[in-house]
Amino acid sequence: MIIKPGHRTILALVPLAVLVALLALDISIFGADSILGASQVALLAGAGVCIWLSMWLYKTPWKEFEKAVIAHIGDVAPAIVILLLIGAISGTWTMSGVVPAFICYGVKIISPKVFLLTACILCALVSVLTGSSWTTIATVGVALLGIGRAEGFSDAMTAGAIISGAYFGDKVSPLSDTTILASSVNKVDLFEHIHYMYLTTVPSMIITLIIFTVLGFTGGGTGEAQMGMYTEVLSSHFHITPWLLVVPAITIWLIIRKKPAIIVLAISTLVAAAAAIFFQPEVVRQIGEAATSGSAARINFTGVVRMIYDTVSINTGNEVVDQLVTTRGMLGMLNTVFLILCAMCFGACMRSSGMIDDLARILAPLMRTRAGLVGSTVVTGTALNGIVSDQYLSIILTSNIYRESFDREGYERRLMSRSVEDSATVTSPLFPWSSCGMTQATILSVPTLAYAPFCFFNIISPLMSFLVALIGWKINQHKEP
Repeated sequence: MIIKPGHRTILALVPLAVLVALLALDISIFGADSILGASQVALLAGAGVCIWLSMWLYKTPWKEFEKAVIAHIGDVAPAIVILLLIGAISGTWTMSGVVPAFICYGVKIISPKVFLLTACILCALVSVLTGSSWTTIATVGVALLGIGRAEGFSDAMTAGAIISGAYFGDKVSPLSDTTILASSVNKVDLFEHIHYMYLTTVPSMIITLIIFTVLGFTGGGTGEAQMGMYTEVLSSHFHITPWLLVVPAITIWLIIRKKPAIIVLAISTLVAAAAAIFFQPEVVRQIGEAATSGSAARINFTGVVRMIYDTVSINTGNEVVDQLVTTRGMLGMLNTVFLILCAMCFGACMRSSGMIDDLARILAPLMRTRAGLVGSTVVTGTALNGIVSDQYLSIILTSNIYRESFDREGYERRLMSRSVEDSATVTSPLFPWSSCGMTQATILSVPTLAYAPFCFFNIISPLMSFLVALIGWKINQHKEP
């Protein structure tokens, strides 16, 4: 059966429409709990529709889908290991007293009026040094979330400040894998790519910081009595000492030494576990006794292992503080891993069927002007985060779709690489079913749809990219007559 290009484009919309409809239905029924299984079903259903249409109408052999799914899942295998280790860090950093120490010291040092501003800047600096938004959010971000809660800010607002700063740093860091990927696939020098991004990234960040400054002075924040309650309760159940800061110091040192993320996270987990045994023996014993009995060594071993993999909490007598020191360990990441696997299946099917390329044709008429070309790139990079659910795939696919158009119109490749990063990299945590969205929601225990409106940098960045293209600021065209 011969299918016209226009009809192929319409057919390519069918799996996407099925996915969006099912996800909307899931969220309306299950809310934040849709990540527990309903969203996974929606992704697999969308993949099933894609496979059915492709095998029936396009005559795509089943083997093509098998190969694509295996390849896509293989690509995210390191990310899955990192996710599990992030869960382990969440448990050990909290139960060792590292996160409580950050909260106690942070509440005393950071004024509520400038907390959101400080949180955003701090996460940006750490992310620039580490090149990883995920690592920044899982360590410094978790501690800042606790401080924000103690100072009276909503978790959603604090998470927005954390994610905004982390993704700014990730975007402009020469150590960032997404930055390296965007520059390399478009054959642009890494530092030239970063310097060119300053034209859109810095203005976006300045606007973001202004917004968080205004929010800090006009909303949120609590009295000293409330903050004192947090520090008093935490200090009565955890041994708070500056020596606990050795754990994040070692972690940062390993990152600066450019050690692989998996090694950094693994060592940080072990160091934090050792700190828990040394500084928080009562906490370790309490966690161990909840699962076993016997000798002290057996109980302590059980406590340490449980804080790494299991959901554990400490009864402080204060419900709010109890929630603050409750961790889910590696088990808390399994629903996220489940969702990533299903998302990769959907993305693989859309890619191997050719439907991704068919969808790109919808935007073809918009590519005739500079603003239209950049705008189409930004829209595609953002949309692909929702379709294939992975920022790495979005970067690669968007670059592949538009590279020839930028070359044909005579625009520099760095404009292409910047447009891709302004969209595919920063909008990834705004989709609840994307790998970044579900990861950050899991790490921070804040639903994606709750924190997304406060991720001002992530929202402003693609708009700024289009605005700069519309103005034509430092955009050169060398189109041959």
